[in-house]
Amino acid sequence: MARPETTVGQVLLDRIEAQAVVLAGLDDAVRADEPDAVHRMRVACRRLRSALRTFRRLLAPGAVDGLVADLRWLGAALGRARDREVLAERLVAQARGLPAACGPERVAGALQRWGEAEYRRVWPEVVAALDSPRRRVLAEALTTLLADPPLRRRAARAAVPELSRVAAREQRRTAERVRAALAADPEDRDRALHEARKAAKQARYAGEVAEPAVGPAAERYVERMKAVQEVLGEHQDAVVAAAALAGQADTGGEPFAYGVLYAGQLAVAETARGRLPEVWAGARKRELARFG
Repeated sequence: MARPETTVGQVLLDRIEAQAVVLAGLDDAVRADEPDAVHRMRVACRRLRSALRTFRRLLAPGAVDGLVADLRWLGAALGRARDREVLAERLVAQARGLPAACGPERVAGALQRWGEAEYRRVWPEVVAALDSPRRRVLAEALTTLLADPPLRRRAARAAVPELSRVAAREQRRTAERVRAALAADPEDRDRALHEARKAAKQARYAGEVAEPAVGPAAERYVERMKAVQEVLGEHQDAVVAAAALAGQADTGGEPFAYGVLYAGQLAVAETARGRLPEVWAGARKRELARFG
């Protein structure tokens, strides 16, 4: 339910507190390598960092720079393990759908073993990050921020107009990235599409911050930005998978099957690029960010 009387500063602090609770509650689950725990902690890091960056004008200059850097560091440490896990799951699932001539179960088994070895190789980085003094500093910084928020005067403004302004700004930023990606030369296209994906994700998170105060209008904004993020994410996942397959083709013992999988990734990426204009058309309308 919308809360139009809420200040934008309080909305931001509510978001930070909620994600800080998620982050603090996942340490044991991550250490135990419970299913999806690394992913959930990484997402909490991203949501916190995005909130602090997107709404930085509400905060005293420089007050959270160290915290943002620490969240980026922890997210990166978690990401190396998570990315390998997701990549292996993707390739194993697709390998099982290969033609019989490719030996699908044999190839899936080889990719499963490769993925597990890669995950074990980077897993110590996750544990080291959780055990590090920097992780404790991060937790203390979040506690301090919530106990004594470094809010500027503009944080006392009514929430809905400010949240609408921020959503519109993030929408414009995403539009610039999408246009650049669609116009990019082939050699720059993958990087440009990845940058557009990051912008769409930040816009989505800005909409999530607004949801408790705004209600259905913000929910629609989040839904549309999430759709853009997902189609661009499918493209990025295919690009990363194709690169991994190219690297494994000579050493993995299954060059023919890996070649078939590689071609499949190129097709997925092309399909995602083709879908982008249609999906973006649903997220580009200016009225989408008009919450008031």
